[in-house]
Amino acid sequence: MININEVLETNKMIEQENLDVRTITLGISLLDCIDSDLEKLKVNIYDKITGTAKDLVAVGKAIEEQYGIPIVNKRISVTPVSLVGSAACRTPEDYVEIARVLDQAAETVGVNFLGGFSALVSKGMTASDRLLMQAIPQALARTERVCSSVNVGSTKTGIDMDAVKMMGEVIKKTAELTKEKDSLGCAKLVIFCNAPDDNPFMAGAFHGVTEADAVINVGVSGPGVVKTALSKVRGESFEVLCETIKKTAFKVTRVGQLVAKEASRRMGIPFGIVDLSLAPTPAIGDSVADILQEIGVEYAGAPGTTAALALLNDQVKKGGVMASSYVGGLSGAFIPVSEDQGMIDAVKAGALTLEKLEAMTCVCSVGLDMIAIPGNTPASTISGIIADEMAIGMVNQKTTAVRLIPVVGKGVGEIVEFGGLLGYAPIMPVNQYSCEAFVNRGGRIPAPIHSFKN
Repeated sequence: MININEVLETNKMIEQENLDVRTITLGISLLDCIDSDLEKLKVNIYDKITGTAKDLVAVGKAIEEQYGIPIVNKRISVTPVSLVGSAACRTPEDYVEIARVLDQAAETVGVNFLGGFSALVSKGMTASDRLLMQAIPQALARTERVCSSVNVGSTKTGIDMDAVKMMGEVIKKTAELTKEKDSLGCAKLVIFCNAPDDNPFMAGAFHGVTEADAVINVGVSGPGVVKTALSKVRGESFEVLCETIKKTAFKVTRVGQLVAKEASRRMGIPFGIVDLSLAPTPAIGDSVADILQEIGVEYAGAPGTTAALALLNDQVKKGGVMASSYVGGLSGAFIPVSEDQGMIDAVKAGALTLEKLEAMTCVCSVGLDMIAIPGNTPASTISGIIADEMAIGMVNQKTTAVRLIPVVGKGVGEIVEFGGLLGYAPIMPVNQYSCEAFVNRGGRIPAPIHSFKN
């Protein structure tokens, strides 16, 4: 049971500092749904999801009401669909049909998003993987709640550059098919290196094949809580700064641990992990960039930003691991441009560029996230940006990701509105020099030498 005394201690953090449980994500295995008949497969998928997740939203709301802890999103992740559909799907349209069934199931149980329209292709692509990847633009254009991800690299296997090239083209097509909504489909598509099996955050969540049949994962968010704590030690030494972040991260993560265990108990589904990520929102006072400014940089992107972010990321993890029996997922400071008002302000001020964001991803466990770029950016340039970010993850043995939105019909400096938690963003300039010859080489970039540990 939740310890009510611990919950009461969070009231100020909730009411004044934007603390929330960002998501309860129910992971569901679809491996037992596999069938060579597409119609049977679709029925199996729908029945498994709606049966397993029937109480998810109600349980989340009951915990919110009883303990006063906001739970912003209730979500589902499923087994990578390229595996589930491999026996039945013969065309990209077959995979689009599965996406629509996933969307219907998500609507039926009332969740915000469902992740797992995914493929894992870090070393190569099967015929099924290719079909799913080809289906992504239509799938995202014809659904509301379905999210997609593709893992194209890992420290152990290297980077599949054929997949990287293909995903540049997929992003462009997705942008075109959803151009009436400012290319919003791209906000539901993530390209990974070293993707975790237990990530509760969208759009990159999927239920890994090493996971149990069903599992509860939770992501907690408290940038406002951290910033408030740091404002009380302004000007103090790095030692004091680090101790303050660790203690605050412990409190924030403890809320997630308690909520996850209570949801697990009520649903009779095992508790998986708490993700330690600091996930911002467009709300004032709920910004990772504001934390960096509180640490001492004028704007996110100023000299010292990468060091400040490295410190923040590390201390959050050190405090968080003491608060939960199991941590996992991404567990890093999110730096999405459109979802963080401080990041948006930094871009507008000229302090934050795409290149600086790339440097920052070297020290946090996420990546180039929710970045709007000109709609006329070539697919090969997008692929090159993906390759750069995948290389950072591969060499540094960490998760990195790319979620770029080439907004059709808009250029540098214009503003694009996505709405809700996705926020809004100024369109950022992209390096104009070509990498087409590099992207078109084909094949795979080998894994780094330190990957060989057998």
